[in-house]
Order: sequence, then structure tokens, then C-alpha cells
Amino acid sequence: MDFKDYAIIPLPKEEWEGTIIPMRYTTEEYYDVNIFPKNDGFDIQLHKSRFETPVSHFPEEYDFPDKLYQAHWEKAMAWGIVKEQDGKHNLLACIEVCPEEWSNRLMVTELWVHEDLRRQGIGHRLMAIAKERAFAEHRRALILETQSCNVGAISFYLQEGFELIGLDSCCYSNRDLERKEVRMNMGYFLPVLSQET
Repeated sequence: MDFKDYAIIPLPKEEWEGTIIPMRYTTEEYYDVNIFPKNDGFDIQLHKSRFETPVSHFPEEYDFPDKLYQAHWEKAMAWGIVKEQDGKHNLLACIEVCPEEWSNRLMVTELWVHEDLRRQGIGHRLMAIAKERAFAEHRRALILETQSCNVGAISFYLQEGFELIGLDSCCYSNRDLERKEVRMNMGYFLPVLSQET
């Protein structure tokens, strides 16, 4: 089935809350993050490097797997592609966003496309929904989090117009730098609103 045959529909909280998103990927590359303290500041360098053997990440390895409508995303909204099979609704792709009111940004809290449907433009279609929502809500930026070892995702976000806006070297553990899994914050800047100075 062609990706254009898949309709993206709203995923209401009352139906989809708690649905586990089976985030999984295998990567051969990572961005090696190095932070060098200096007398007058810091030097931060990111270099793309290769793992000796491919590294895979699966939801089963985490104590708290990704889920739709987690309690701390109080005003989240989600959309996705659903396939009905044997009386069940199977999630094939989704995007969830939640406003960060104090900073007037919209956060992409989840973005996932099933492995069999990747590289068919579905991620682009989902991200377009988030961009449209941010624009409609007069947000100044769309932001998200990824990992320095998720090179495929980083490449996608760069193609979508995002740029690196920050790093967190102890988000997932105290050994994130050593594990080559550093949180990377990325942002997509919307046109400046007329009321801003």
C-alpha cells in the first residue's frame, strides 16, 4: 500500500492514553560530544563517528517506555495512522505535541513511524501537522528532544529545518557522554510575531 493511502487522524486522549510507542532503532553512527572547560568558557565539539558494531535501542530496555498522553504532558494532542486488524486498532505512526506555555513554544513529545513505513514521507506529513499547530497557536518555536546516537532522526530533523539548540549530558544517566547517548535539543523557529520586540 502506498503511503498516500494512509490517512492521518486525531488520536483522542480518552482512546489512546497510555498506548506504548514501540520506539526502536539501530544505528552505526553517533555524534561524539566533547565538552572542554577553559579559563574563559567552554569548547563544545560534536563529531560524527562510527560505532565498532551497530547499536540498537528498544522500548524494553527502558523502565519507562514512551507512551501517548503521559500525565506530565497535561495539554498534549496527538495524531497518527491507525490500521484496523482483527477488531483491533494498531498504531502505525504518531506525533504528539504539548505546549510549553511559559516560553510560548510547542514541544514535539513523541514522533514515531513503524519501521516498515519509514522513508515514505510519513514523518514529513506528521511534522507538518506539528508546524501547522505551532503556527496556528502563534508559538515562537517548535522544539523536541533526540539522542546523539539517533543519527537517522537527527538527519530527518535537520531536513525539516530544525537546528541544535542545546545539549544535556546527564539526562538519561550519569554516563551519557560515555554511552554516546547525549540528549540533543533541537528547535524550529517560526516567523517572529508582530507583537514581539
